[in-house]
Amino acid sequence: MIRSLWTAASGMSAQKLNMDVIAQNLANVNTSGFKKSRADFEDLLYQNMKSPGADTSSGGQIPTGIQIGMGTRPVSVQKIFTQGDFQQTGNKLDMAIEGDGFFKVISNGEEVYTRAGSFKLDNEGYIVTSQGDRLQPEISIPPTVTEITIDAGGMLSALEEDGNTVAASGQINLYNFINPSGLKSLGGNYYSPTPASGDVTEGTPGVDGLGAIVQNSLEISNVDVVEEMVNMIACQRAYEISSKSIRSADDMMQMANNIKR
Repeated sequence: MIRSLWTAASGMSAQKLNMDVIAQNLANVNTSGFKKSRADFEDLLYQNMKSPGADTSSGGQIPTGIQIGMGTRPVSVQKIFTQGDFQQTGNKLDMAIEGDGFFKVISNGEEVYTRAGSFKLDNEGYIVTSQGDRLQPEISIPPTVTEITIDAGGMLSALEEDGNTVAASGQINLYNFINPSGLKSLGGNYYSPTPASGDVTEGTPGVDGLGAIVQNSLEISNVDVVEEMVNMIACQRAYEISSKSIRSADDMMQMANNIKR
């Protein structure tokens, strides 16, 4: 009876973590470049009271045995890097990635990566994120520029007032990993590489499996609100069922204690 109490408690703990992940997804439904997470679980060790395939006294074999599970536990919270929808902004420095890849920026002296393409100009004319971190490789736009164009291959051209003179140009590259889900989430729409993500590869947008750049657009969150609401209901019911298992086990123990009365 005690086993069932701890087994059900592990289920409640797992669903609590699941609800935390769902809440994080819903909280960032309007965050540009945000990628939803999914909690994965695994069952715990089993008590083998009778092993399947064991020999019987009559010379046969036990077909299934008796294995009692000990509950569940979270094994990972995985980022899901599916494509988000595009939002037209009309801002000449807004960029979305259609396909795989990340932008690279320098934050606090470290190379970090992001899918959020809401870029701006700082007081020196460099393209920066909302946190003021510069896009890599650095591109400086003179103040006399009136038009900026970025093609799907990442080639940026900044034109003077006459519309013909190129005042600045540069190549915006994208970066990718063998296992993007292995990246470490830093907050601020930033990711840093880990041994699980693999080495970073650099390339031109639209080449070698990298996505293309879409100017004047932002990639919005890939969170599906309806899906998350359904997951929330299922999570809540699973938590409720585990709590009822604890209550039922407690009632059975109480009945056993009251037999002598």
